[in-house]
Amino acid sequence: MRYLTGLVKLILFVLLLSFAVKNTDPVVLRYYLGYQWQMPLVLLVLLVFSLGAAIGVAASLGYLYRGRIENQRLKRELARCRALPADHPPAG
Repeated sequence: MRYLTGLVKLILFVLLLSFAVKNTDPVVLRYYLGYQWQMPLVLLVLLVFSLGAAIGVAASLGYLYRGRIENQRLKRELARCRALPADHPPAG
């Protein structure tokens, strides 16, 4: 299984490397007021992919933070319930 995973990673790397080598043509990005920026196409694709991944991670941070707070609250409640004597009725 380890060899299969390594082979898949190697094939993916070769495919992405060949994509990068074939797409080195310059692309001009035009902004407002006549500003423009020239860069290789593969760099633009990498930049847009990275920006999209960063936005996706940032969008999920709120859910992750809320889940962590809920997990801490439940751990405190579990510790409090375990500390109660066995004959004590549960609070609730």
